[in-house]
Amino acid sequence: MQKIVLQGIAYDDKSSFMKGTAQAPPLIRECYHSASANYYAENGMEIIPGIFNDSGDLNPGEYFDVETFTRNNLNKQFNIITLGGDHSITFPVFRAFHELKGPVDILHIDAHADLYDEFEGDRYSHACPFARIMEEGLCSRLVQVGIRTMTRHQQEQAAKFSVEVIPAAGFSQASLPEFKTPLYLSLDMDALDPAYAPGISHYEPGGLTSRQVLDIIQQINVPLVGADIVEYNPTRDINRMTGMLCAKFLKEISAKMLESI
Repeated sequence: MQKIVLQGIAYDDKSSFMKGTAQAPPLIRECYHSASANYYAENGMEIIPGIFNDSGDLNPGEYFDVETFTRNNLNKQFNIITLGGDHSITFPVFRAFHELKGPVDILHIDAHADLYDEFEGDRYSHACPFARIMEEGLCSRLVQVGIRTMTRHQQEQAAKFSVEVIPAAGFSQASLPEFKTPLYLSLDMDALDPAYAPGISHYEPGGLTSRQVLDIIQQINVPLVGADIVEYNPTRDINRMTGMLCAKFLKEISAKMLESI
């Protein structure tokens, strides 16, 4: 029955503006089990708890404990979904993922490119994970969607690493490229406009709608083999509406993964 590894990383030490995302993993789990909803995804699949090989939540003492935890949880037969935590966790998670699965494409949905060479003196900041991933050649292709606050430095980094950037301005489903190889999805909740997801640390108006992000997930046409949902900050949420949106994304991502298993 178990087909997907589920793990939580309760970590926000690399957050640059405010803390709080370390509280997210158990709250996303609670929202997933909420009696106000059910376990069905929009494709009619029931995403019951039994499909998950649930490894629980890690409270890392050190940053690279995340990589060790992920490596220990990975299984060649299973895909993996990680609940963050700040976006810095994507680098060590994906490092372990690449070690077992090899290079795949990454679809990164976010308001920010997270391509800084370093941020506030930290090369492992939550503003830097994709610079580290690209430096180490861990992915074959990086496509970023929803970007709407790109500094000159990050533009230079995107050019350096041949990143395909699809901004939020003028976004349409037709602007998404066609993928041809297995895919890893990294979903930062601040990709959404704050009106849809108030439980985030960095409010960046002009973002994607809930429906647009759901459509992006549902229209993935290659095997989805790994994913993370990051940057949900419960300390800023309203009536857990962002938490419920995270749980919705968890179900839809799981359903997409199961379509190709």
